[in-house]
Amino acid sequence: MTPVQLSNPVYSNEEAARKHLEAIRWPDGVTCPHCGSVEGARAVGGKSMGPGWFYCEDCQDKFTVRTGTVYERSHVPLHKWLLAFRLMASSKKGFSAHQLHRTLGVTYKTAWFMSHRIREAMAPTKAGPLGGEGKVVEADTTYIGGKEKNKHRNKRSAKNIGGAGKQIAHTLVERGGRARSDHIPNISGKTLRPVVMKQVSPKSSLMTDTAGGYMAVGKEFYRHEMVNHEAGEYVRGDAHSNTVESYFAILKRGVIGTYHHVSEAHLKRYLAEFDFRYNERSALGIEDAERTTRAIKGAEGKRLTYRQRPDEGAQA
Repeated sequence: MTPVQLSNPVYSNEEAARKHLEAIRWPDGVTCPHCGSVEGARAVGGKSMGPGWFYCEDCQDKFTVRTGTVYERSHVPLHKWLLAFRLMASSKKGFSAHQLHRTLGVTYKTAWFMSHRIREAMAPTKAGPLGGEGKVVEADTTYIGGKEKNKHRNKRSAKNIGGAGKQIAHTLVERGGRARSDHIPNISGKTLRPVVMKQVSPKSSLMTDTAGGYMAVGKEFYRHEMVNHEAGEYVRGDAHSNTVESYFAILKRGVIGTYHHVSEAHLKRYLAEFDFRYNERSALGIEDAERTTRAIKGAEGKRLTYRQRPDEGAQA
């Protein structure tokens, strides 16, 4: 599919937006989202139904391009959904719900909920392990919210975290590849071991700092190197965690400068958003239009209803 620029009618015309979404979702022909039938799906016309409706003769059910996606049953026009996807996919440090509500001309409550649905679309459904033979994976943690007077002292003990609103993000970054982030309760070995072992190939070289939680799990990998930040050591040959630190720099600038505050209930989704943009970045040959298309493809098969939503207070 040819990349779509911001001036394209799909971002302002409802009919163009619908056809664009249909082309993204069904490039090889309309498929029933209820039963998966291709042969049985056919377009349904008539003023009572409106444009964009299909009927499946196999399961005898109706559907549209919205069916089975994060924007199913939403009353927001599709062209506004498309623009919201574009803005969030192309804004390196995020795009706040307040800005989205002003840009799209929807209420703040609607913009807030759209933002979380889009983050849900950005979250990976299936993801294989990072790293592998001959590859390097860096692991590190950072604190989101609160005041961080001595990061490295706090890393030595989960008991020292403290502080209202302070949460821990753990990120794994494959050099030249993908990132994978998790919201974790503490930095003990008991917590870090399953997170790292599940998501990183044991054939990888693992690079960390000297946080105690990494000591034992590092033995499970082909090679484990640690740099001692407390002693002023940041690089020793190829041993460093500078790649994951760069990831954290973008994450923190987004949280502080764009979102201002991220609650514990929502941190996982925000991490998925920043992971997505990192994994689909320009350095890997993926530009804004293609990144947007990939986010839209992720909307299929996911739902985030109001009943599922966490408390919506204090979100930017």
